[in-house]
Amino acid sequence: MARGSQKTKADAGDRLVSKNRRAFFDYEIGDKYEAGIVLIGSEARSMRENSADLADAWVDIDSRGEAWVKGMRIPTLKHAAFGHEERRPRKLLLHKEQIDRLRGYSARDGMTLVVTKCYFIKNRAKIEVAAARGRKQHDKRQHIRERDADREARVAMRRGRRD
Repeated sequence: MARGSQKTKADAGDRLVSKNRRAFFDYEIGDKYEAGIVLIGSEARSMRENSADLADAWVDIDSRGEAWVKGMRIPTLKHAAFGHEERRPRKLLLHKEQIDRLRGYSARDGMTLVVTKCYFIKNRAKIEVAAARGRKQHDKRQHIRERDADREARVAMRRGRRD
């Protein structure tokens, strides 16, 4: 086998675990930040085998200047010797400047910090945190209309190319 075609050990661990598709519908997504996440052994193993549920995940910054992800569900393994709580708060690994920026976003009216993705890079668990503003019901309806119109236009373009 040629040397260039082999996957390196670091590339083998790069993979998406879970994506919070609901967040892109419920919120207008702004700036995004990549953060490391502190996991115990059974949580990391469970994330590699299963997936994480990000539907209710959000980020909180406490008074000591630490960022915590809350509401993220990592299912327990049946065969793990030492299990874990599924929805425990997990510490995020961010630089102080990033935490200060995120604190500024969360202090603004109507802004929240949501988790949009969970993935592994070089065998390290990472999440993507986004500053988001909640959408109103009429905005969600408008978003659905625009998405459907875009889909219909793409289908029409594909049909036009076949003719």
